[in-house]
Amino acid sequence: MRLVHIADLHLGYRQYQRLTPGGANQREADVARAFRRAVDKTISLQPDVVVLAGDIFHNVRPTNPAILFAFGEFARLTRELPGATVVMIAGNHDTPRSADTGCILRLFAPLGITVVDHTAQRLSFPERNLSILAVPDVGASRIALTPDPDARYNVLLLHGEVQGVLPMSVASADRAATTITPEELGAERWTYVALGHYHVYRRVADTAYYSGSLEYTSPNIWGERSEEERYRIGGKGIIERDLATGEHKFHPIEPARALVDLPSISARGLTASDLDSHICAAVDACEPGGIDDKIVRLIVRDVPRHIARELDQHALRSYKRRALSFHLDLRRPEVLRLHGQGAPGRRPSLADIVRDKLQSRLLEGDLDREALVTLGLKYLADADSVTATATAIAEEEAG
Repeated sequence: MRLVHIADLHLGYRQYQRLTPGGANQREADVARAFRRAVDKTISLQPDVVVLAGDIFHNVRPTNPAILFAFGEFARLTRELPGATVVMIAGNHDTPRSADTGCILRLFAPLGITVVDHTAQRLSFPERNLSILAVPDVGASRIALTPDPDARYNVLLLHGEVQGVLPMSVASADRAATTITPEELGAERWTYVALGHYHVYRRVADTAYYSGSLEYTSPNIWGERSEEERYRIGGKGIIERDLATGEHKFHPIEPARALVDLPSISARGLTASDLDSHICAAVDACEPGGIDDKIVRLIVRDVPRHIARELDQHALRSYKRRALSFHLDLRRPEVLRLHGQGAPGRRPSLADIVRDKLQSRLLEGDLDREALVTLGLKYLADADSVTATATAIAEEEAG
């Protein structure tokens, strides 16, 4: 009894301003290509069961081209695997905020796919001696995660966060409505637990896994890439699991294009001309094939503002034309306070904390870090002003 586990397709995801010859967003086309390759691989494996663990689309209301593409690929999947059981649940990106609004995933039910989008359901497939408890990410009241004692194979299909598994940066950037503890999950009770939401392939227990996404579509793609390198994961892919024997295999899916995080540079003591040369050398050393058509980031630390202004803008524009995205992440030198303020051991203010966090936060695209810090501090000041005004009015009324 072989099962294929796929999650976090995020069809319709768009990023950067580059278009295909046909006028579509290039990253949206990349994500579609990754899903097509995943369908190809799944068909070649000829599994008995296919489970899709949520976030089929990137938005609750995807575009018509994204819907048509998804329908065509799911139709191909069910046509080529006529005897397979296919179950799909909704993730937080698929679930409308209003209970009165229908979920787009119901369009795929006529293809023979069992779609669970509103509330958790226990699905029984007696011909396979299989029970699937399908738990979409709808933020509803908790249900007991218990297997069916009458089934030989019990699969838990769930989109959400398992506490203690996701890095804090991931959990805070894209919250799932469903959060459970490892004890609630009870992985040892299940034949297999197929999880969705976390975009990096990750073992939670011997029988429980996140399959990861099929492309880099999270709010922090560089943190995601760093996680994969830290755990020596070969990129994106799908899981094949034999429910009878426990045999487990992660099948990598070839990415549409490479993500390249160039070795960082320290600009301490360098002139603008020197730094231009270092940046050029880092770009030239990108192998294989250079930076062309890739998503590239280069972090440069300890860059004074006047040096940043003097960099060769013509060269930087050239790098941006060559790559799909070239993000030069310039980071200011850390401020060293030679004279303490206040009493020894003074705790940093909220403004200090916000400033430090925004200075060190990983950014995507061509976001201006200084503008981000300034805007963040402005919002904080505005909030303080509103609070102070409300407090003054309350005190005046009380007096």
